Amino acid sequence: MKSLTITRPDDWHLHVRDGDAMRAVVPHSAAQFGRAIVMPNLRPPITTTALALAYKERILACVANGSSFEPLMTLYLTDNLPSEEIARAKAAGIVACKLYPAGATTNSDAGVTDIRKTYRTLEAMQREGLLLLVHGEVTDPEVDVFDREAVFIDRHLRPLRRDFPELKIVMEHLTTSEGAQYVRDADRFLGATITAHHLLYNRNAIFTGGIRPHYYCLPVLKREEHRQALVEAATGGHARFFLGTDSAPHAAHLKEHAFGCAGCYTAITAMEMYAEAFERAGALDRLEAFASFHGADFYGLPRNAGTLTLTREEWTVPETLPYGDAQLKPLRGGDVLNWRVAA
Repeated sequence: MKSLTITRPDDWHLHVRDGDAMRAVVPHSAAQFGRAIVMPNLRPPITTTALALAYKERILACVANGSSFEPLMTLYLTDNLPSEEIARAKAAGIVACKLYPAGATTNSDAGVTDIRKTYRTLEAMQREGLLLLVHGEVTDPEVDVFDREAVFIDRHLRPLRRDFPELKIVMEHLTTSEGAQYVRDADRFLGATITAHHLLYNRNAIFTGGIRPHYYCLPVLKREEHRQALVEAATGGHARFFLGTDSAPHAAHLKEHAFGCAGCYTAITAMEMYAEAFERAGALDRLEAFASFHGADFYGLPRNAGTLTLTREEWTVPETLPYGDAQLKPLRGGDVLNWRVAA
């Protein structure tokens, strides 16, 4: 196959930051995707409808004229997010709230400390039809970092789904065989996003030839058996697994640091990397459904009308990109890829 044309895909999990950093990265996502779910973990976090709408306008200002890219906005769920904010958010077109356990990842210090404190807000979300997007890890220091997803399912997600059976929930950036099996066995109210880097790499990638900080993300890459389970989930045609890059830009000097930031920047090569993963699995014919249909259907949104074409073409990923006053190093920077999104 020399080219592949699919319905324009969507990114159901994206970080774009703000200010000069945002202006550097938004065009990469807009070049590949029709829509993207934008994460609200700024400082200060996006906790009101007004803040979300203002953020959306700043994002749109970074999109080239003629682009149809649409940012889909979310609110940052906190212990104190008022339930009455949910109706305002729904009326304004906000689609979801994001649950970060406090301390789980970048800018999550304002996250939820006890999910029971959010129950009135979750009731309002279930009533209004806003989705709950979950960073599915516990932050208990007694739990091994590689087990935090599985423990989160047992401790928090099972009770949450029991108490809110019609609240649509997305387990974002799924990383384990336990998580894949749990979503597969669930009902129509539970879905999951899977990143390209979790499909392509296991945890050995972080340590090959030395510490490789640009492969460090949260949830962290897992064992090979878990990567294989994710590939089976993504390529198996199951309608509740869909694309979410979790592309997370950080200045290179903050990644290459004694306390390096978690996050892989993949927006510039997202569809090329997904195509590589699906081709390795012999499932290129299923990439369109995973990238373009399943997420839109789960969110209850129309599928995109346009198309995106990938061509078989060797090209070298830039080693660095401008990022405000700093540099950004994309995952696979300097590597040769075999697929490329056509202009």
